Amino acid sequence: MASGSAKYLRYLLFAFFGLVILYFISSSSIPRTQLPSATEIINEQKSKWGGSHSATAAIVEQPQATAVTKPPTTPHTSAGLPPATAGGERMNATFVTLARNSDLWDIARSIRQVEDRFNRKFNYDWVFLNDKPFDDSFKKITTSLISGKTHYGVIPEEHWSFPSFIDQDKARKVREDMAERKIIYGDSISYRHMCRFESGFFFRHPLLNQFEWYWRVEPSIELFCDINYDTFKYMRDHGKKYSFVLSLYEYVETIPTLWDSVKNFTRAHPEHIVEGNSMGFLSDDGGATYNHCHFWSNFEIGNLNWLRSKAYLDFFDALDHDGGFFYERWGDAPVHSIAAGLLLKKDEIHFFNDIAYYHVPFTHCPTGDDKRMELKCHCNPKDNFDWKGYSCTSRYYDINGLQKPEGYEKEQD
Repeated sequence: MASGSAKYLRYLLFAFFGLVILYFISSSSIPRTQLPSATEIINEQKSKWGGSHSATAAIVEQPQATAVTKPPTTPHTSAGLPPATAGGERMNATFVTLARNSDLWDIARSIRQVEDRFNRKFNYDWVFLNDKPFDDSFKKITTSLISGKTHYGVIPEEHWSFPSFIDQDKARKVREDMAERKIIYGDSISYRHMCRFESGFFFRHPLLNQFEWYWRVEPSIELFCDINYDTFKYMRDHGKKYSFVLSLYEYVETIPTLWDSVKNFTRAHPEHIVEGNSMGFLSDDGGATYNHCHFWSNFEIGNLNWLRSKAYLDFFDALDHDGGFFYERWGDAPVHSIAAGLLLKKDEIHFFNDIAYYHVPFTHCPTGDDKRMELKCHCNPKDNFDWKGYSCTSRYYDINGLQKPEGYEKEQD
């Protein structure tokens, strides 16, 4: 029985291997179909077309697919978008910048900020002033960045030098003392010339004679929000003559006798002190002492005719002859601020909450989430200086009876 099963298994194995061998023999005898090569296809087509075209020509002259005509792009007509260039009248206004040739790339940054956020819509002119001639590179690059006309001027020597009534030996000793006490810019002559020039002479430069309004711009500033209206026109329409975005306390060591000079002026010229002024911003005791509050003048939009007025010129001349620009280190910020505080009505001074601004080390960022969203601001409200302890902006609101913007408490110290 066992031997019979083994024989049966051997017969099955022989049959299986026999079938496998027959399969391989039969499959190897069947011819395989090969696809023609690209060259063979082209040669075949050449023979059909009479052989008068090259292979490349044959490909190029194949029938083209019919192009699908697309409808034209639909313009974006959403309401509320500001125009690329604003319409309406322009004020007799200019930007004004005091700069050196070496400030080129820092002022280029400022220009781009101003143009992108504001002036590309209004195309106002720009005046550049320097105690030395501007070089061709400065003129070429700044002109290329500005949408309005550019003007370049040299400051007269008498506006950037020691006046004849200054004792230069005394002034030198003051600078040496301030250097020892490490008072910022205390030993700088050029800084003092700058402060005196900005206080009493920039608006007298011949290039400014043609203008009524100015916006001061310094190197390396930032504007964080869109400005979609004409700030100069706003000033004119609302009876404003001076404006600011940041305010703070001045360094006491730089102006120890400034208020004494101011009081001498008020006694000599009571006719220039207006009713309804901002004495409450400057003094906590009715004018007996100065609390050192001032508007930070590296940003200011103002009326040049006010600065040209007899009241302001008398004020500057009195301070200038007291010598504090050189015997101390009076800055143009407290000089402008005290003049505006005493010679203008308080409703002639404007705070631009919606102009977000940075000049090292302080930031003004508009208070209020809705306002920042509306103006496409990119400043951090936590950086806003307005409601910090060293700012005087809260005082400005108080003396004018203004309600502080919603959310200001969150930005306090």
